[in-house]
Amino acid sequence: MLKIWLIRHGMTEGNRYGRYIGTTDEPLCPVGRTLLQGITYPVPEKIYVSPLRRCKETAALLFPEQSQEVIRELRECDFGDFENKNYQELSLNQDYQDWIDSCGLLPFPGGESREAFRERCLRGFEAAISDCICGNVSMAAMVTHGGTIMTIMEQYAVPARSFYDWHVKNGGGYLVEIDREKWRRKVRELHLCKEAGLE
Repeated sequence: MLKIWLIRHGMTEGNRYGRYIGTTDEPLCPVGRTLLQGITYPVPEKIYVSPLRRCKETAALLFPEQSQEVIRELRECDFGDFENKNYQELSLNQDYQDWIDSCGLLPFPGGESREAFRERCLRGFEAAISDCICGNVSMAAMVTHGGTIMTIMEQYAVPARSFYDWHVKNGGGYLVEIDREKWRRKVRELHLCKEAGLE
């Protein structure tokens, strides 16, 4: 059984003020750094991180002796025109109201669609899992973003729950257990489906 911790990065200034922080490459704020000092996770054999600074800094604080492997696909969603704004600043924006009314299903104006974000996140997660299995890793950690974790959990967690049910606080996370043989079968089936043009 492969165990992998999915950990959300520590708090940033944008998080403190409820801003949509996706592509903005901001560091952890002092409060975020302090809060991480009270959190401990088992030391993993491998650490995968989003390329954004807040994730690299979080991984370095939680696992100071471990090296990090960057997976670009694990970065947060591109919020487009909503980037670095909070709901109060967007309250009179008709595009934002339309997005809210759609329950978050509409693409972000000038940003990423939910489908594109989902496909990218899952590709990064699957690459990390396959790497762990090939390397015979028994415990790993993935330090990434709230949206990325929620997407992964919505896709793979049992019992199934919706995207928003998997919200995770800064510095928090989920421990995921993966059966290696089931994962190998899934990858083989997916590969056969792609070859047959069934996807």
